[in-house]
Amino acid sequence: MKPAVFHEEAEAELHGSVAFYEGRRRGLGADFQAEVEKAVEQIQKNPNMFPLHRDDVRKCFVRRFPFTIFFQDLDQAIWILAVAHQKRKPNYWLDRLE
Repeated sequence: MKPAVFHEEAEAELHGSVAFYEGRRRGLGADFQAEVEKAVEQIQKNPNMFPLHRDDVRKCFVRRFPFTIFFQDLDQAIWILAVAHQKRKPNYWLDRLE
């Protein structure tokens, strides 16, 4: 199983969203974090099961929360480009592609 490596801005999005949900209700941030971790684990196990978004970028919807994980399956790792809220400006993260 390939390691998952988060783009620094994707990691910041994740931490910011965890803090936001935790501020809404105690424990909700932890729930969000757990759902993202489950999704990333599924991506690592079988990245090709997720649909292509564009070119070589795939997307995985986070269960229970309105977020999508955009990623690339590279030779040595899964590159997490964004943990994006589904109501945010689409494709704002495209400049993160290598």
